[in-house]
Amino acid sequence: MNTHELYKKLELSPVIAASKNEAELDAAIKSESEVIFVLQSHLMELAELSKKIRSSNKAAILHIDLVKGLSSDEMAVDFIKQSTTFDGIISTKPAIIRHAKKHGLLAIQRFFLLDSSALENVNRQLKYTEADLVEVLPSVSPKIIKELVHHSKRPLIVGGLIRDKEDIMGALGAGSLAVSTTESSIWSI
Repeated sequence: MNTHELYKKLELSPVIAASKNEAELDAAIKSESEVIFVLQSHLMELAELSKKIRSSNKAAILHIDLVKGLSSDEMAVDFIKQSTTFDGIISTKPAIIRHAKKHGLLAIQRFFLLDSSALENVNRQLKYTEADLVEVLPSVSPKIIKELVHHSKRPLIVGGLIRDKEDIMGALGAGSLAVSTTESSIWSI
């Protein structure tokens, strides 16, 4: 899958189903979400999880930093590319993002916005990221989303504490391309 195909899926269905276990993954596959984030997993299940998502014709994105049994380094990216059918990865680490891009994987760089100094740091880093998309957590005010969209020059995903339609509409209305959430009751909005 390329970035254009991913953007198209997100335009059709801007709510990303984020799953932390097999039951949530099964629900995500049955939902209207076109993109699935696998947030927690372990090394031995990655190939099967990616095949399961791929067979549903949905985009499969793995949070590579949270895979038990897999170190978060460039070799992990090599393993994901060679041993699974994941379309891309999420990471907080710029080196992992760059390596994923070299291997033709979609790359989403995740940032945590805890305070104003974290926001300043994110704005500085956005100038240099090679990520296809940027994800920020937790959900922030529309003013901050607009600022991040302006600075990132990349599509923005807002995640964390997205609980209802109002949260979704607020993030999208402020310029976010999509939202990610583990709240299964809103995956099909």
